[in-house]
Parts: sequence; C-alpha cells; structure tokens
Amino acid sequence: MSPTARRIVALAIAGALGLGACGERIIVGSSDDTAPEGARASDATTTTAPPASVEVGEIAWRACPGSQTLECGRLEVPFDYADPDVGSFDLRLVRRPASDPQARIGSMLVNPGGPGFGGTSVARDAQWYFSADLLTAFDVVGWDPRGTGESTPAIDCVDTYDEYFGLDSPPGTPEEKQALVDAAEAFNAACEERSGEILPYVSTRASAQDVDSIRRALGEDTITYFGFSYGSELGATWVTMFPDTVRAAVLDGASDPNASSLEAGLAQARGFERQLDAFLADCSARPTCAFHSGGDAEGALDALIAEIDAEPVPTYATRIPVTQGVLFTAIAQAMYSDTLWPRLAVGLADAVEGDGSGLLELYDEYYQRQPDGSYGNELEAFIAISCLDDPGAVGVAAADAVIPQFERAAKRFGPNFGHGYSCALWPVPQAPRVTITGIGAGPVVVVGTTGDAATPLSSSRKAAAALEEGVLVVVEADRHTGYGVNQCVVDLVDAYLMDLKVPKPETVCR
Repeated sequence: MSPTARRIVALAIAGALGLGACGERIIVGSSDDTAPEGARASDATTTTAPPASVEVGEIAWRACPGSQTLECGRLEVPFDYADPDVGSFDLRLVRRPASDPQARIGSMLVNPGGPGFGGTSVARDAQWYFSADLLTAFDVVGWDPRGTGESTPAIDCVDTYDEYFGLDSPPGTPEEKQALVDAAEAFNAACEERSGEILPYVSTRASAQDVDSIRRALGEDTITYFGFSYGSELGATWVTMFPDTVRAAVLDGASDPNASSLEAGLAQARGFERQLDAFLADCSARPTCAFHSGGDAEGALDALIAEIDAEPVPTYATRIPVTQGVLFTAIAQAMYSDTLWPRLAVGLADAVEGDGSGLLELYDEYYQRQPDGSYGNELEAFIAISCLDDPGAVGVAAADAVIPQFERAAKRFGPNFGHGYSCALWPVPQAPRVTITGIGAGPVVVVGTTGDAATPLSSSRKAAAALEEGVLVVVEADRHTGYGVNQCVVDLVDAYLMDLKVPKPETVCR
C-alpha cells in the first residue's frame, strides 16, 4: 500500500532573514558570472572524506517511553572530526525494527528535510512515510542531526518569531528596509549569544560524517538511506564522501546540489511563482473557488498585495496583522501541496473582507507555531545550517545587488525572496563545501515532482546528473516530494531499495 499521509518537512523562510528556501537554501549570493562586491568565494570545496579515525561508541538501545515497538538511543559525535577534543554532540536516535525479522535486509537511515528538522519523528511515524513492504524489510532509523531537535546541545536563538519574520517585505520605504536589516542583526546576535559555541559545527558536511558514524555504530558495512527535501542534499553529500558504504540511496525532492546560492534561489523563486500561477489559474477557472473574483483571481491577488502594503489586514488583538511578509509566507505554505489551495483561497477571500486570521494560520503553520504560542528550534537550526553551508553575499550592499535578478525571475515572490540579510550578516565563516559527484557510490535514485515549488523538477534533474550513477524518477503531481503520491513511484522505489532493481532513467509516474 502507498503511504496515504506523510509529514514531509521542509522550511521556507523569507523576509527579514533572506531565506526563502523551502527545504533548500535560498541565500542571496553571487551572480553567475561576476560576484557582487563583498561576496564570499564559493570555491571552498572538497570531495575527500576524512579518515574514520574517530572512535565510535555503541548505541545503547532501550524501549522508547510509551511504545512497545520503538527503540530510543544516543550516540556521541565530536563537534569537529579533525579535532575531537573540542566538544561533542549527543545525537538522539529512534529505531523502528523491521516488522518481519526473517525478511530484514538491514537498517534504513532517514531524514525529513529542513535543514533543521529532527529525523526521529520519521522513525516514530514511519507508517505514514513508507510502504508496508519497506517497514517489513528495514529497521527505520531516524536521528535528530547535530544542533536540532532533542540532540544536545541544540541551536536556540529566540522565543518569539513575529518581530523577526512578520515584517513588511519587500520594503516600500528606507525605514521598512532598515527594519529588515535591524531584525536580521538582532536575530543573529541572539543566535550568537545563546548558541555561539556550536554555530561553527552544524554544517551539512559535518552531518554527513555523522551519518557514517551512525552506520559504524550500527555495525553495518553498507547501509540504505532515504532522504526527503534537504535530506536529499545531506544524502548526496554522504554518498560523495563515503561512497563505499552506500548500499542504496533515495533522494526525494532534490535540488541541484552544486548550484550557487543565487542559482538555487532563483530556481526556487521561479518554482514558487509557477505554482502560484497554477493556483490562480485554477481558481479563476472555477466559480466554486472562494477567491474566484469573477474569474480574475490574478488581478484580485495583485490588488490585495497593494492594499496590504498600504495597510496590513487585522488578525487577532494579540497578534500581528497580515503584512506583505505574512502574506507571502502564507502563500508559500500553500504552495507545498495543492491540498492546501482551498484554505489559501478562503484566507485570501477573507482578507479582502478585512479578516486576516486565515492567512495568519497558514503563516503560523509555516513556522511551526504551537497552540500555546511556542516554537521549536527548527527555524533557528535552519538558518544556522544554511548560512554556515553557503552564506552567499556579505553585507547589505552585496545582498541588495542581486535583488533585481529575483525581481525578474518571479514578479510576485521574487522581491520578497530577494530582500533578506541574515546570512549576509551571519557571524560565522562558511564551512568547507563538498562538490557532489557520487563517484563510486553506485546507482542513486532521485525523485522529482513536476509541480514542486521548493525543489523544482529542473533542479532534481540536475541533482541526478551531478551523481555518477544518478537515476531520475519523475512524478506528476502538484506537491513537494513524490514518494507516496501514487503506486507507480512506490513500486519503483521499493523495488530499488529492497531488491536493488534500478528503474529506467526518466521514468514518469502519473
């Protein structure tokens, strides 16, 4: 049976922080040909895995509280594999043993995306992510990557989000722009104050080394991996650094792993704009759509954007109104899946009537706001990892220099994506970047979806091409990630993971 409901985690961050990457990096960076003044060099790359000289302890598994099947464990890994004495992370793991021990193939490491989201949730809720066949054959092992979730120490910067992410963006005045810069500086300062010790050590490259440490701790010579969204980037880094340890790997919802930050950002801005156009066209064509607007949903949205820029729409007495920043965040949330389009249509229609509560709810979901008003640390970890991996341009002027390219790439989303300053002002130097090749890893299956706003199909195709034996499976759907959309892709991926039967390149699942 195909999974019928899955929580594929991907985070889109725009506005004050300058990250609009839903599950991948969107960081203002250098142009394709000439870097703006102040841009950081992007050639600090490596493809060589460090020697496995750091000793790895055993994982002491125990029954997870309240569960008769799940096992919880911990594994200590160093901050810096080149200097293990600096400090260490305590990674939290959850294992769901294969339901049929006689049919067990081995362990399957899983990551849901972000970056910044913990993977223990995937193991806990594996029945919503994976087919029954995979659950029969594999121990599903999820972990909270360094700096995230319940692994310790974890990144923690701020307690409330509205003052940082609910600002008007794109700015219409110098004062509004300065507010974005001030918010980015304040956020960065809070991150440095609370989590400065670990900020240099949470890169994707370091997490890929953790993947190998987990493999060794599990006692498996080769291992299987399934990564969604940013989990594809982590997986591509791992298969490049440790190719001899790869049994099989699926990268679902993958972006171009070797793209510059600007290239990735522009691709994603286009992807979100394309899906927004699809939503508006669908709504204009259907009189039953709540935002039908007499068949001109496009014009109605443009008018609403202008009205909100002039005067934000009220929500609740204790919460921020719907600014342009809140509006674009809400729209981005709905672009992950067409199942959210009806809610967006109602929220937009209500906003026209002066009620922004529906849009605020989408905004809150986007940032993982809990009913009690609290937040997890996913957002902080996303920013810290993304800025460390690829900070892009340095300084406000350098970040501003590429805004016109975003504006040309996506008429609605582009200006919002382009105005951001957190990574441009990030206090920690860039970590070494791994050039993705996958040489020696064998066949790696990449899944791309035709209507994926966060990781557009064109980017997934480049991800497959970057790998020595990358094989792309195309899924026709308006959503982020493809596994579980239909039986076709489930059967292809399962046959590969279980029997190492590699699908034909560019197979299309409808």
